[in-house]
Amino acid sequence: MTTAATTGHALAEVRPSERQLAWQAMEFYGFIHFGMNTMTDREWGEGHDDPALFDPAGLDADQWVASLKSAGMTGVILTCKHHDGFCLWPSDVTAYSVASSPWRDGGGDVVAEVAEAARRHGLRFGIYLSPWDRTEASYGSGTAYDDFYVAQLTELLTRYGPVFSVWLDGANGEGPNGKRQFYDWERYYAVVRELQPDAVISVCGPDVRWCGNEAGETRPDEWSVVPRALQDAERTADRSQQTDDGTFARLVRSDDRDLGSRTALAGHEDDLVWYPAEVNTSIRPGWFHHPSEDAEVRSVDELFTIYLRSVGGNSCFLLNVPPAKDGLVRDADVAVLGQLGRRIEDFRARRIEATTTFSSRAPGDSGPLTTVTLTFARPHLVEAVVMGEDIRQGQRIEHVVVRGHRDGRWTTLAEANAVGCQRILTFPSTEVEAVRAEVTRSRDTPVIARVTAIEVAS
Repeated sequence: MTTAATTGHALAEVRPSERQLAWQAMEFYGFIHFGMNTMTDREWGEGHDDPALFDPAGLDADQWVASLKSAGMTGVILTCKHHDGFCLWPSDVTAYSVASSPWRDGGGDVVAEVAEAARRHGLRFGIYLSPWDRTEASYGSGTAYDDFYVAQLTELLTRYGPVFSVWLDGANGEGPNGKRQFYDWERYYAVVRELQPDAVISVCGPDVRWCGNEAGETRPDEWSVVPRALQDAERTADRSQQTDDGTFARLVRSDDRDLGSRTALAGHEDDLVWYPAEVNTSIRPGWFHHPSEDAEVRSVDELFTIYLRSVGGNSCFLLNVPPAKDGLVRDADVAVLGQLGRRIEDFRARRIEATTTFSSRAPGDSGPLTTVTLTFARPHLVEAVVMGEDIRQGQRIEHVVVRGHRDGRWTTLAEANAVGCQRILTFPSTEVEAVRAEVTRSRDTPVIARVTAIEVAS
């Protein structure tokens, strides 16, 4: 008979890979949607557009990457090919690419320019290669298209240096022959593992899980240990964007709120995986740039809230920033990104110096399993506590209460269930002399990596 105690120990034994650990440490990185759709003012192009339409005369990859870095991002993922099939690099297996365009007199390579700019600015580089191709004649034919897709994947993974993420969505519509393709996911994964073993395979892949919407919405508690069935790519295909609709990036879904509590995992204990979440959304309503949306750039307040809930909710944050038709990120987007970076930097700088003490209860005693107390040299007005587990030892904490001490008594400031790599607990500003994090439930002995308190901005 499986007891609650042994179940908890088994859950704590599910651990991340080295590539997942490296990805989680990145916290916040950018998406760049750019291509033929940018030129035609579409979200989902139908394919077959004249390559002569692609001519972004002012394209400046350094401007793109510098704007992302100013927001505090650590990497950039480029849409090397979207569903329309137009390739931003000179692919050997199709003529439908930048090589057939007037841009750089047919000698340009957007992928190379972004990869090189990322290296210059100290950001890691990732790729998006749409499995759906509305131009390629072999799409829907089975192995022939898989061969085509693998050839393109191989080009991207061997020509542009280290890749930190291969981002795959589940979009699966008809090709030019009216047929759909059954993707050979396992073959695609094997190619990535062979050519870029340090890269995570995200969304329709085994390493990083989609949060379930594209609005930047996060679950109240995000768990990294989940049933293996969540790696089923078809689930993502059913839930991802199906039409040319720029409003999808703001659509919030409220189902599947609990993926990893003990209740949710009941009956799956023998088939669990470490599958952490990524929160993705766009800085604008659409994923590609549209002039009509130039006045609809998200505010720094909204983006910072998403940052706190995602990076502070055991997830990573992927924010899309689409350059315009001339090849430049618009000034409004650049300005908000800079504001966001300063807001994040200011938040981190307001961590309060404290004397830290740890205590844990003896077997058989009552009270919290583990307590971390931060004692300040003087009273501070506090608005958040940042807490993290050592996830090399798994995700263990199942409930934590944060209390503040003032005038001889402790009052509850916040509480949560999941912690994981990082949990940012915010609350109304309160003046306290000390802060205490009390772990009241855990899957095994809690292994706390850090607890810090954040002072209110002066």
